[in-house]
Amino acid sequence: MNFEQLNSLKGFMPSHEGLALTKWAKKFLNHGPALEIGTFGAKSTLYIAAGSSTHNQLVFTIDHHSGSEEHQLGEEYFDPEIYDEKLGRVNTVPLMQSNLQQFDESKWVVPILADANSIAPLWRTELGLLFIDGSHTEISAMNDYDNWSAKLHPKGALVIHDIYEKHLLQPS
Repeated sequence: MNFEQLNSLKGFMPSHEGLALTKWAKKFLNHGPALEIGTFGAKSTLYIAAGSSTHNQLVFTIDHHSGSEEHQLGEEYFDPEIYDEKLGRVNTVPLMQSNLQQFDESKWVVPILADANSIAPLWRTELGLLFIDGSHTEISAMNDYDNWSAKLHPKGALVIHDIYEKHLLQPS
């Protein structure tokens, strides 16, 4: 894996956090595959895939690819490059595909284009690593946790990514 190239991709995953995902994939995927909730451009997906080959495990990544609240038109992280004029909405599928095609490790990645909580009742495979990084609202994050945490192998790892600084969550 060319981590310098990976780090240059569009996305929100800082390299030190991405390298931690690689390390955890190497450590925990002997218990089952990885599942990531929230793909965006697959940057974090590729960090996980860099460690998944150690155990010949797949990385499933689920996203509706319409962007989170903060990616929408007029919001703080809106990016016109991921806005699809024809669809009239954010569409991160082309970004994900472009990023995945640049790396051999993408052979370990299985994108699922859906809402994660629609897939959860159908999921039967114990997970070695569950990475929750979808919508960052409290309700959405709790729904992801409630619907997916029981799918984790008893010795697997639960990783939750939060974009908010702790002091911003405290009442003033």
